[in-house]
Amino acid sequence: MGNVVQLPTGKALTVQAAADRYLDALNNPNTARNYGIGIRKTVEHIGAGRPLDSIADDEVGQALEQLWGLAAVNTWNARRAAVQSWFTWCQERGYGGPSVPPWSKRITPPDSDTPARSKAEIDRLIGRRDIHLREKTLWRMLYETAARSDEILGLNIEDLDFAGRRCQVKAKGAKAKTRRRGETRDDFVLETVYWDAGTARLLPRLLKDRTRGPVFVAHRKPGPGKIVSARDVCPDTGFARLSYGQARALLDEATATAGPGTGWDLHEYRHSSLTHLGEQGASLLMLMAKSRHKKPENVRKYFKPSPEAIAELTNLLAPGGSQR
Repeated sequence: MGNVVQLPTGKALTVQAAADRYLDALNNPNTARNYGIGIRKTVEHIGAGRPLDSIADDEVGQALEQLWGLAAVNTWNARRAAVQSWFTWCQERGYGGPSVPPWSKRITPPDSDTPARSKAEIDRLIGRRDIHLREKTLWRMLYETAARSDEILGLNIEDLDFAGRRCQVKAKGAKAKTRRRGETRDDFVLETVYWDAGTARLLPRLLKDRTRGPVFVAHRKPGPGKIVSARDVCPDTGFARLSYGQARALLDEATATAGPGTGWDLHEYRHSSLTHLGEQGASLLMLMAKSRHKKPENVRKYFKPSPEAIAELTNLLAPGGSQR
């Protein structure tokens, strides 16, 4: 007769097993990859083989401090959020375990250091004779839509509503639509962005007779052996979609003043657009609608009314009859 082995009772897990279960449960591979960085380092720091319910809250806080206490604010917040989400998930499923202690707080990010280019600078750059029509159209569209670079670079001609001067984009963090029983579909929830006269003048010149395929394409076909989806190749020319890296390099080349890497960044168009709207007196709610930010704190840095707008607002507080 063999030895009888008593199996562990309840839902006790080791730290490593709890981390593996949580990461396996994440549906989004990007989230699993990003969260995994912080969680795996935390597991290694506090001990992979220890029972999860033996870990004290303060141990978690000390691990976070030692691993990322001197890191950038955004790095600290990201790693802390990953660990907190992991422990919350474990507690909701009855595995027990610690929490991130109250003294290990999220840090408020500093104001963005992304420069806001003046409207005159943007107009001057786009108006240069040595700038290709493709880049002129891309940069003007980024500025007028205040969209993210990958959203505009991912557009196809079929997505454009020329009459309405708008299009729908797959936004950052877009979730796939779901059918019953959780079956995922290939299409995503889309958001609408709007452009104005500058883009409306340039787009037809750029597209000419093309009616399908990527809006912005490179000037060459995909290299041998490179696998590219049908959506990312122009069916008429065979040219591949312009990549983010290529677009960033082209902007840097056109604006660099002290060698490669010293020029503008594509994100500066979105930043500049929202800043200019804020300076012109656009309300916080309107800036959120334009930028499609979900949280007011993420767009508040663009909310910078002009001195004239502040003076006009202050005039509303004047004694009755003395307003001018």
